[in-house]
Amino acid sequence: MTQAAATAYAEAAAPGQQLSGRRLPRAGHILAVTARPGQESADLGRLLYAFRHRGVSLGLLTLTRGEASPLNSTCERLEAIRPWELQVAAGLLGISALMVADYPDGQLNRQPAAELTARVRRAIRQYATDLLLVIDPATADPDDAAVARAVCAAAEQTGVPALARMPRAARSGWHVDLGTDAESARAVQRAALAAHTSQARARPRVQRRIDRQDDCEQLRWLVPPRRMFTLG
Repeated sequence: MTQAAATAYAEAAAPGQQLSGRRLPRAGHILAVTARPGQESADLGRLLYAFRHRGVSLGLLTLTRGEASPLNSTCERLEAIRPWELQVAAGLLGISALMVADYPDGQLNRQPAAELTARVRRAIRQYATDLLLVIDPATADPDDAAVARAVCAAAEQTGVPALARMPRAARSGWHVDLGTDAESARAVQRAALAAHTSQARARPRVQRRIDRQDDCEQLRWLVPPRRMFTLG
């Protein structure tokens, strides 16, 4: 990671001021980057639906196959079944381009940063990306933090802005009110979550969290765009 990207990441990971704005950023092609299958549904599902409902084309790069999960409600090996489950969930969310890498699950923070950045940069080019989306790096998951660092570095190198979806309890960023889209988005998110059958034992807990959500999503820039623009 370059010094500029490291600075952008450090500032993004720290608490910040509440920013104004209640709209989704404008984009033609969004590339979401996650550590493992399931996160696109449990964490980003409602937001991805909202973007897709506004005509945005969605791509997804998942850096591992999710084989380190302690849960498996199937008779299949996780590294085989979880990418297939991801395909089903991606179809429900309206994701048109899906890429699954083979980095070891639970060890992304041990991979060479330059290699992860290059993989993200390659996906940016392949998908003609004009906006990157990740789970906020200020989480307890070191793999999520590794994803965010790689995305920040790739964003800085390519000039593509990077956006993070935050926990609603966070003190920085801005709220986007999904309005009339919220209930439909929640239903699609539940359906995508249910596609991950190997992780069925974790589903009730995640569904309770989804059901408790209000109609807002909280976002912040990790690498801001050169010009600020939003979807109407």
